[in-house]
Amino acid sequence: MGTHDFDAEVAEIRSAVVNEVNELGETALFTAAEKGHIDIVRELLQVDPALSKTVGQSNASPLVSAAAKGHIGVVEKLLDKDPSLLEIPKANGKNALHLAARQGYVEIVRALLDKDPQLARRTDKKGQTALHMAVKGLSSQVVRLLLCADAAIVMLPDRHGNTALHVATRKKRVEIVQELLLLPDTNVNALTRDHKTALDIADGLPLSEEISEIKECLCSHGAVKANDLNQPRDELRKTVTQIKKEVHIQLEQTRKTNKNVDGIAKELRRLHREGINNATNSVTVVAVLFATVAFAAIFTVPGGDDNNGMAVVVTSPSFKIFFISNAVALFTSLAVVVVQITVVRGETKSERRVVEVINKLMWLASVCTTVAFVSSSYIVVGRRNRWAAILITVIGGVTMAGVLGTMTFYVMKSRRIRRRRRREKSKIIHRDGGLPSTHDRVSDSETEVNPIYAL
Repeated sequence: MGTHDFDAEVAEIRSAVVNEVNELGETALFTAAEKGHIDIVRELLQVDPALSKTVGQSNASPLVSAAAKGHIGVVEKLLDKDPSLLEIPKANGKNALHLAARQGYVEIVRALLDKDPQLARRTDKKGQTALHMAVKGLSSQVVRLLLCADAAIVMLPDRHGNTALHVATRKKRVEIVQELLLLPDTNVNALTRDHKTALDIADGLPLSEEISEIKECLCSHGAVKANDLNQPRDELRKTVTQIKKEVHIQLEQTRKTNKNVDGIAKELRRLHREGINNATNSVTVVAVLFATVAFAAIFTVPGGDDNNGMAVVVTSPSFKIFFISNAVALFTSLAVVVVQITVVRGETKSERRVVEVINKLMWLASVCTTVAFVSSSYIVVGRRNRWAAILITVIGGVTMAGVLGTMTFYVMKSRRIRRRRRREKSKIIHRDGGLPSTHDRVSDSETEVNPIYAL
C-alpha cells in the first residue's frame, strides 16, 4: 500500500470516527460545543468542517447548543468557520440569538448581532423575537443591544399580539419596562389579541412592589386601560357594524332584484326565440308556396303554346319579363327553403341574422312574383283591354311601393333608436366607472326583443 493510499484510508477512518453519533443522535462536535471544550471543537472542525452543520435533538445545531450554554469561545469559533450557521434554528423556530438573549449572555448576543444585525427580527413559531425572550430575563444590557440593532422590533407582536412591553410587564421586569418606555417607537397603549394594554396586564397581577412601580411608570408615560382607550372605538365599531348591516341589506335587495331581472331577461329571450321559430316556420311555408306557384307557372304560360309546346308570345317583351321574374322568384324561394332546412338553430343573434337574410330573399321573391303577374296581365288581357293591364300595374306598384316604403321607414327608425340606446349606455358605463347597472341590463334585454324589420 502506497503512502497516498494509506493517508486516504486514515482520513476516511478519522472522518467516520468524528461523524459517529451517540444514542441521542449527537456528534462529538455537538457534545464538545455544549460542554464548551473549545480545543476539541477546533480539532474536530479541522478534521471535518461539515460537522458544524450536524444537528442533534430538536434540530439543535452545535452553535445553538453553545449559545444556550454561554460558551462564547465556541460560538466565535463556529461563526468564524461558517457564518451561515446563524440560519439554522431549532425545531421550534428559536435560533442561537433567542436562547442567548433569554439567558442574558451579553457577549454572545453582541457576537451574533455583529455577524447579522437582522437576526434580531427573526421570529420563532410563536412569533417571538429575541427581544421577547430577552425581556423575560433579567439583563437590561441584552435588551439595549437588541434595540440598538433595530429599535423597531420593540413593537413587533408575537402570535398572541404581545409586544416586548406586555411580556416585560407580565414578568414584572421593572428596569426593562423603563428601558422600553424610553424609546419613541414604543406604544404604551398597544393592545394584545385579547384587547389588553400593559396597564390592564399589570392590574391583573397580584399587588407587589414591582407591580406598583411598573404601574407608576406606565401611567407617567400616558398608559390607560383598554376600556378607556376603546370608548370612542366602541362607538366607531357600532357605527361600522350598523353600516355593514345596511350595506348587507342593500346588497341582498340588489341580489334579489338582479335575480328577478335575470328571470325576466331569460323569459324575454325564450319568448323571443319562440317568435323567431314561429317566424321562420311561417317563412318556410310561404317560400314553399311561392316556389310551387312559380314552378307551375312555367307549364301554364300566359297566352298558351303552339303544337310544338313553345309559348305563342315567346318573342313578346312582356313574356320575357314574366319569364325572368318568375325564374328569380322560383330560385329565391327555393334558396330560402334550403337555408331553413339546413341551418341548425342555436344562438339568438345568429338566428336573428338568418331571419333578416331570408326576409330579404322573400321580399325579392314577392317583388319578382308581382312583376311576373303584372307582365302576364299584359299578355292575357293587355291586347284587347289595355286599361285593365295598366290598372293592375298601378295597383301592384302602389301596393308594393307603399309596403316597401313603410317597412324601410320602420327599419331606419329602429336602427336609430338602437344606436341612441347604445350611445346612452356607453355614457352611463363610462360615468359609473365601467360597472353596468340593473337598468342597463334591463335595457339590454329589451334591445334583444326589439321587433325585427328586414328588407
